[in-house]
Amino acid sequence: MTDSQQDRALIGHLLRRSGFGASGAEIDAAAATGYQALVDGLFAPGSDPGVDTTPPPTDLADPLPGGKATPAQKKAANAERAQAAYELIAWWIARMVAAHRPWAEKRTFFWHGHFATSVQKVRSAALMLQQNQTQRALGGGDFRALMRAMLTDPAMMIWLDAAGSTAKAPNENLARESMELFSLGVGNYTETDVRQAALALTGWRLDRGSRKAVFAANAHATAPQTILGRTGSFDVDAFTDLLMAQPANARFVASRLWFRLGSGDPVPADTLSRLISAYGQNHDLTALARAVFTDPAFTAPSAPSSATSSSAPSARYALVKQPVEYVVGTLRALKINPPTDGSAKDSVLLRAALNGLGQLPFAPPNVGGWPAGTLWLTTAATQTRITFAHWAASVGDISQVADAAPSGRLDAAAHLLGIDVFSDRTRGALADVAGDPVALVELALLSPEYVVN
Repeated sequence: MTDSQQDRALIGHLLRRSGFGASGAEIDAAAATGYQALVDGLFAPGSDPGVDTTPPPTDLADPLPGGKATPAQKKAANAERAQAAYELIAWWIARMVAAHRPWAEKRTFFWHGHFATSVQKVRSAALMLQQNQTQRALGGGDFRALMRAMLTDPAMMIWLDAAGSTAKAPNENLARESMELFSLGVGNYTETDVRQAALALTGWRLDRGSRKAVFAANAHATAPQTILGRTGSFDVDAFTDLLMAQPANARFVASRLWFRLGSGDPVPADTLSRLISAYGQNHDLTALARAVFTDPAFTAPSAPSSATSSSAPSARYALVKQPVEYVVGTLRALKINPPTDGSAKDSVLLRAALNGLGQLPFAPPNVGGWPAGTLWLTTAATQTRITFAHWAASVGDISQVADAAPSGRLDAAAHLLGIDVFSDRTRGALADVAGDPVALVELALLSPEYVVN
């Protein structure tokens, strides 16, 4: 590639990782501003003018256990909850597609996977929406504030059975996952730490009327606990501070962000050092994300060069697109506006596509969140991807390809989808259908160059 092509490829790389893909037109516009200016723009304050901030309709059914109802009432309540969940999913997909500045939505999606919580157990779209809004509001600030909020988040408390945990009967789920999956990682705590931390998190309830977490002091364990080598009468705030004080916290959070935004390969040691430094004592998530997007290991071209400070493989094309990235990116590139009505035909189709690909928002498979890498490339997922690609190419705006001369349609398809360049093998396959613009775009959507990120 020429220097100009390399610069453009780097811009596309950033737009894909900080958002949900980018069309050639978006890459061209961003390239005119330059890489550093584009990075600065990601973190500039201000709301996104392209996003409707009106929250979706939410359920009225009581999400908390208890109460009596007839079988008919239970059936109606379950239907209401399911419909509310459909509306919530449609609302978020529409936000992702409409965003002019998609980093906020991509960041929120990252935290949704990190603090994985499923509406299937929570059974309340209202509480899932509340958690989503908390993650959007706090996901670019101090990780301590976000972690503290999640420890008493109502949806999280239901998901991990923390509501009603008492000194006499402490539940260990939230204590365990708060260390293993949320803040420290495996090997940085003991089973004794889990049991003692569970006592520190006792006393919290969910209020039916306000749907908020409230503290009941008489149910909280007051005897001193010893957690991670420290002894004291811990409560949720002191426990959060203790987690933040662990050296493992910065390493864990930095590594998790790199894993989803940088590369599935282990983070290079020098890169990790820079990310930890950016995170700092303020647990600064925006500084950490900026450090990811500007690190030499992130910006290096596909072929490692002597200009990089690491011999590790480049982060370019090192990830497989998550299903949400794949679907939302396709909708954005082909200018398909998804409905916010969860019952609409296209909304049902998109939900089925995401479910078939294995990643339905608000429904992660378990507390560990979704998989990554080649685990997305199953036979069943490939069939779903084919069905989705055919639909998208049939209903989307592919005029850029259709209006091009047959000899230029492959390049037009690459530009439409924001693909740097097709391999010779892919070009050979696409050339066979160049006379049919719909088939060409469909096949381009299935190409390795589009499926990787």
